[in-house]
This record gives sequence, C-alpha cells and structure tokens, in this order.
Amino acid sequence: MRKILNQYSYAITLIILSCSFAIVLSIQNHTNDKENYLKVKISEGDSLWEISKQYSGQHTLTNEEFVSWVKRHNENVDNHIFPGKEIIIPVNKISSETTTELAGAFGD
Repeated sequence: MRKILNQYSYAITLIILSCSFAIVLSIQNHTNDKENYLKVKISEGDSLWEISKQYSGQHTLTNEEFVSWVKRHNENVDNHIFPGKEIIIPVNKISSETTTELAGAFGD
C-alpha cells in the first residue's frame, strides 16, 4: 500500500489541490453574485426598458438582454410592471456612495 501511495503521491496531491481550488472559487463566486444585483422599487410610469436605460452605466447588457434577464429572474414580471413592486436588476459592483443615494431614494 505504501508503494502505491508513493507512486501516485503527485496525482493525489494534484487532485486534492484541484478540489480545494474549485471549492474556494465556488464560494467566491457565490459571494460576488450578491454584489451584482440591486433591488429597485417600481414607480408610476416606469417600464423595464426605461429602468434598463436608467441603470445603463451600471450593467453591460443591451436593453433587450436586460429586460429578458429581469423577466426570467423575478416572479410575476412579464410585459407589465406595477408601481410599488420591487424587482431585482443586474448591475455591476457599485460604490457605497451610489448605494447610499439609491437607498435614500427608495426609503423604507
């Protein structure tokens, strides 16, 4: 048994390191995903297209991709959205200053 372990020690070490690396990346990606979404409250007259244009500096999607993403990732969002409803939108990481401004705008 010891002879087999010695013979395959490099392969065993490589497998252990690969698994560890994959776990670390998975945890890191899961944490980063939460920073790439923003909850917004729909106001009277809003449309998904207008929201996409309003936040265009904070995402890299086309307007069509943005609208499609919002429809897929929010319950009961179709072609019509209603004032007062909160939806999740995709955004790149935003600074704490912008977050504070957005939070103040929506209030609790």
